Amino acid sequence: MADSPPDVTNNMSNNKNGNFICGVVEGFYGRPWTSEQRKDLFQKMKKWGMNSYIYAPKDDSKHRANWRDLYTVEEAEHLTSLITAANENSITFYYALSPGLDITYSNSKEVLTLKRKLEQVSQFGCVAFALLFDDIDPEMSEADKEIFQSFAHAQVSVTNEMYHHLNEPKFIVCPTQYCAARATPNVQNSEYLTTLGSKLLPEIDIMWTGGKVISRVLTVESIEEVTEVLRRPPVIWDNLHANDYDQKRVFLGPYQGRSPDLIPKLRGVVTNPNCEFWANFIAIHTLAQWSHCNGDGDREKNESVCADIKLETESDDGSEVPSLPLNMYHARRALRNAIVDWLPEFQRSRQASGFITKPQVLSSLAVPPAVLTAAAVAPIVPPVVINTCIALTTGTTTASAISTIAPQLSALADVCTTVNVSSGPIVMNSLLSESKVCTEPMDCNATPSPEAQKNVSSSPIEADASTSNNLPPTNAEETDSNGTNKMSEWAAQQLTMDDLVLLCDLFYLPFEHGSQGVQILQEFYWLHTNAYLVASDETKPEVIEWKERAKKLEDMSNNVNRLFHKLNAISNKELMYELYPYIWEMRAVISTLNSYIKWLGGGVSGHTGESPAIGNYTWFSKGWKESFMSGDQEPWVFRGGLTADLQRLIPVDGGSDLFVYKVPQVVSSTIYTIREFKPTDVEEIINLNRMNQMSPESNPDHLTRLVECILRLNPKLCFVVEEEHVENKIPHVAGYAVAATDIRSHSALAEDTSNELEPWAREVLKCVLVGAKPNHPSLVTTAIHPSVVDQSVSKRLIVCLLAALRANGSCGLYTPVCSTNTDQLETYSKLGFVEMSRDEDGRTVFLGRVF
Repeated sequence: MADSPPDVTNNMSNNKNGNFICGVVEGFYGRPWTSEQRKDLFQKMKKWGMNSYIYAPKDDSKHRANWRDLYTVEEAEHLTSLITAANENSITFYYALSPGLDITYSNSKEVLTLKRKLEQVSQFGCVAFALLFDDIDPEMSEADKEIFQSFAHAQVSVTNEMYHHLNEPKFIVCPTQYCAARATPNVQNSEYLTTLGSKLLPEIDIMWTGGKVISRVLTVESIEEVTEVLRRPPVIWDNLHANDYDQKRVFLGPYQGRSPDLIPKLRGVVTNPNCEFWANFIAIHTLAQWSHCNGDGDREKNESVCADIKLETESDDGSEVPSLPLNMYHARRALRNAIVDWLPEFQRSRQASGFITKPQVLSSLAVPPAVLTAAAVAPIVPPVVINTCIALTTGTTTASAISTIAPQLSALADVCTTVNVSSGPIVMNSLLSESKVCTEPMDCNATPSPEAQKNVSSSPIEADASTSNNLPPTNAEETDSNGTNKMSEWAAQQLTMDDLVLLCDLFYLPFEHGSQGVQILQEFYWLHTNAYLVASDETKPEVIEWKERAKKLEDMSNNVNRLFHKLNAISNKELMYELYPYIWEMRAVISTLNSYIKWLGGGVSGHTGESPAIGNYTWFSKGWKESFMSGDQEPWVFRGGLTADLQRLIPVDGGSDLFVYKVPQVVSSTIYTIREFKPTDVEEIINLNRMNQMSPESNPDHLTRLVECILRLNPKLCFVVEEEHVENKIPHVAGYAVAATDIRSHSALAEDTSNELEPWAREVLKCVLVGAKPNHPSLVTTAIHPSVVDQSVSKRLIVCLLAALRANGSCGLYTPVCSTNTDQLETYSKLGFVEMSRDEDGRTVFLGRVF
């Protein structure tokens, strides 16, 4: 049982600094929180002994983009209600404004407009304010250059004037150079920071994020340095849990990397957490615990050591924590305490208002035609998914900051660190409704209808009455001895502490994966690296060990599947919608890894040496893990977190396009599992093939029976997609991908009439052999049931097949498609295939790709 956190009802009583600011800044990009959520936050903050909230949602309409506009009567009512709710919970409500995008500091009309805006909010009962000059162009306008000596002088002038005009309230300013990495040339010699420190009124507090925008650690020495320059202790704007820069990451780990020894050196700490409100319980709860402590329980443990070293001293789930006095802060103990309090939140009855809108700038890395003839396979790189939490301008790169990374990572840096900024933010308004956020022109996000959710909850295959009879049940290996679907059992179970520990470990912190996440990385890597052992005598100890560790990986995969189903069944639908995209993709990736290992376990890999094909730039590449965990780079350099690190372990170089897909926009409890082919699948595969073919008279005969031909040649390189749903007792085959490693090796069968191959199969072989090329020796055909709308299913299926082909020495494949079958042509195009050639009459198009 985790130790209880200190029973403190007022933050001031336990802090060395009696006026210590501790709370939350809603300062991220993307969809703001709702008024209802903010009020819930105020109640939690009071309970946990926190005292400050800063209203600063970057994309809320009148905070930044339209900062000059006064609030309407309706908006004023909602804002007043928020301020009142904060006051009732003893929370200081800081109203922040971000005018820096386009303000002319020397223009008296602009200054007057700013005064009127802040005056209006003061009439709502607000007694604390902030001006934010972060993430803006650091150059002054020509008009300002004529009046002010520097950019800092301009900001100081306006800030001091606002402070006096509002009768000297509590006031905070966020500078443009808000971290050491942005201080020019450095903190000690920055004219900007020096001016701010000397000219800004001493009663005005200044925000600081640390050494970087997102700082792995904050040291006493660094805080003393900036305090000297600013002539006051800073308020830390802590981006440790901010996630608006990465589509695949949410941070559920504890507050760490900041010793409680910092507290007397600081004016305060406010966390700028995840975009997803309900996902911030751990971040805020553990910060509150930290603020009540006066000793560092992590100092002896040294949190800078890498997670896999920690595993040597921790239990399997990383939950072991030392016995420490309650006034000592230990991150893992704080996490356990927070999880105890978080668990009931999952069963709070809350209706969903849809998925969270995070900033999205997506660059799909499709395979260009040129790579089809490339002699070498290009290294795998993560999908380019970049957001603007950091507000870098177009073309900005951090490649210069990557110079300390090991040389083999430089290629990744060149590709991954160019930031493409969207043409403009989506302007939203969180002050028009208590429970929804509206986008201009005021279209509120609608709650998914019960009918829509009901439709999704039914099996796609069962929903297709016209085709369900063509899909006979498979064997019942996925059910228990009573014929009960295990998914049904999972959905009926309540979440446990262990479930949430696993959840947090999968989505830990920007510079560290949770211990169970690291275990999955290590197990897959070991199993893949030692897959050659499977071909040995099964009684050998090393083979037995391989089998046992493969079973362990499968158990880990099942634990994630169980977590996925339990989360889908919780009563707090807001929380479910927030976590669904992350756990959906994590489950899919881990399931794909497990499927590949199970295929290797069948001994069908053609590789027998001790140096298997592995992806480039993985967690186990020299320098990768060390650079990731060092904090020397901003975390957006290593986008994707654990999900991406797991994906990169799959040995499919040049296949990064297959990891770019959209999360389903409607929650479904249906999961699709990829597994190796079994002889009992043949009938379902043939039925599915017929369903996906065009009318017989328009489809060439050799394409109609291609899948049957390949199954006769080499059934060992075949995978199927199995659809499982909580309401189904028996899973169904919903897709397949079958291949022959080198179809040219079977050319003799096409001419030899004495073999067992049927005449029709020989004719199929003759027709498809025409498309084989030296760089594309492998023949493949694939199909997905038309009811499967999840676009990631076909891509994950192909990833497994490509990895299997790679293990058998192939790096290129092709497929024949009828030239008039536009659906199939489009399907393969989305999988990165491009046209290579056609047969003589032009009826068959040969598509190919390398990997």
